[in-house]
Amino acid sequence: MEISKRIITLNSKPIAYQAAYWEAGETAPPILLLHGFMGNGECWRSLVSQLQPHRCISLDLFGFGESSKPMIRYDIAKLVNFVHQFTQDMGLEPFVIVGHSLGGWVGAAYALAYPDSVKGLVLAAPAGIRDDSFAGRYDWLRPLLWRTPVVDWGLNLAKPFARIMGKQQNLAQISGFRHELNAQPAPRSFLIDRLRPEDAIDTVEKEIHRLSLPTLVITGDRDETIPLWHSQTYATEILGAQLVIIPNADHALPQKNGAEMAEKILLFLADLEA
Repeated sequence: MEISKRIITLNSKPIAYQAAYWEAGETAPPILLLHGFMGNGECWRSLVSQLQPHRCISLDLFGFGESSKPMIRYDIAKLVNFVHQFTQDMGLEPFVIVGHSLGGWVGAAYALAYPDSVKGLVLAAPAGIRDDSFAGRYDWLRPLLWRTPVVDWGLNLAKPFARIMGKQQNLAQISGFRHELNAQPAPRSFLIDRLRPEDAIDTVEKEIHRLSLPTLVITGDRDETIPLWHSQTYATEILGAQLVIIPNADHALPQKNGAEMAEKILLFLADLEA
């Protein structure tokens, strides 16, 4: 499916940001797809091809992909505001949100803020549930976030040792991850500002019980990133929500399990229109 990415300038004030997206299909209601952490809208291509002819709009979130990436402190409220301005400028209401991981968190927060705008909610392995066991999990990333050439010097110095030990690929992945983190201010900001349990001030587990819209929660039984109980919390707290667990699936649901997701989403959309 060859579709070029489009960039529009949002009518936001006082600063006009750019939103990058691509779309396919034309059947209502519109489906807004929100990607996960360290990702962009391209992750949805396989899924979108199987949702045709539904109109699907895949957006690069604020601070990700080809959308604007100002050097600011990012939080969920800023991402929600960005999505809201985009949907207003595009005239999408009412629409269905399909969000993966971070995108699921943003989607749930968006539905809480603008319940009349969202016709249905599909949350794939959604983040956004406070889990203090996450604290410390990413401490090893701290040096990779330092904006100093000393880190790069150290990584280069380690190359001969990595070669001897057969760890060249691991070192290359670490170096690439550092480059990506410093090139994308939103992921960097989320990691720097959320290293302690008390920093989780905008999770949604205490609010999602207020949602009353049709909701489908999808997760994999081998997800190594978002524990199953996070998805179960969404399904339990949102009245009438349905939980689907895909066998032998890990966290990369859009990339690896597009067909299974599309099947469940099409049934969900059919129920919305019934």
